[in-house]
Amino acid sequence: MQNLRKLIYSALTFTFLFNLNIPANSTEREVKIYSGRHYNTDRTIFKKFAEETGIKVRLIEATGISLIERLKREGKNSPADLILLVDAARITNAAKAGLLQSINSTTLEKDVPDGLKDPSKQWYALTRRVRVMVANPKVVDVSKIKDYTDLADPSLKGKVCLRNRKSPYNQSLVANQIVNKGELETKAWLNGMISNVSQPFFPGDISIIRAVSKKKCGVGIVNHYYVARMLDGVNGRRDALYAKKTSVITPNPAHVNISAGGVAKYATNKADAVKLLEYLASPVGSKGLAAPTFEHPLKEVNQNPIVKDFGEFTPDKVTVDDLGANNSLAIKLMKDAGWN
Repeated sequence: MQNLRKLIYSALTFTFLFNLNIPANSTEREVKIYSGRHYNTDRTIFKKFAEETGIKVRLIEATGISLIERLKREGKNSPADLILLVDAARITNAAKAGLLQSINSTTLEKDVPDGLKDPSKQWYALTRRVRVMVANPKVVDVSKIKDYTDLADPSLKGKVCLRNRKSPYNQSLVANQIVNKGELETKAWLNGMISNVSQPFFPGDISIIRAVSKKKCGVGIVNHYYVARMLDGVNGRRDALYAKKTSVITPNPAHVNISAGGVAKYATNKADAVKLLEYLASPVGSKGLAAPTFEHPLKEVNQNPIVKDFGEFTPDKVTVDDLGANNSLAIKLMKDAGWN
């Protein structure tokens, strides 16, 4: 039943229109967004943009993979102007597939930090996500877990739980390790960590947090905002209680992933698409996207008390472009190690 729901969801497309009740006419300006972000709060930012500029925003939501496949099918007939995707691999793969176009914007170059934008100017980060570890102090010694590589320690035999190999977040984490530590060391880490996994791989980060809290395993790897959302009660009281039983461990330095945006290759309204992308990457726009979702804006830490309680984090030096470039190798190494 769960797999059926996932298949149904991946096939769904949700469309929303944000405007100022402007009468329909041929001179209307409109930006059509294909978005792999799935947060209702994003619509507040799109509405604010429409109110400030008079430019309508038509939002089409679906899973990232579905959007990429749709863009490929539509080709030159695609109505998309702006593409929003989560994870470094997704946005870099979209660029490699020729689905985006280069743009020149001094505003984007100024607002988006180095390492979080495409050298060829096809995409720019909008928010940041930290890949952290979540552990149950009653199952593992939290003081001995400081880095992702510690999950390969033999003392954690049968106590590690992981999301499946298809997760773009895990693919990017492995790509990150390849850049930081080289292929051979990453292979050794993967082999050790996978040997510590004693149960089937999980479909999502939330299910890992639940498993850790229930002592089905002792430690797992998740994006920080999933824990924050659970603690805040977004998923209900039961999940909030589960999350409270866990400890968040942030490596130092930490692997940081992104959500990002780029102008579609065949955008019919490129100028306004660039204008909207600039707005989303601005300090106001980035914070507007990140604050309610517990992500981090581009240039500051989310000030929500729950996220701040996770502690400070220092991003490592790996660029998003590096993550995309090593995605294929990461998937191969994961498969070879038995990461299903």
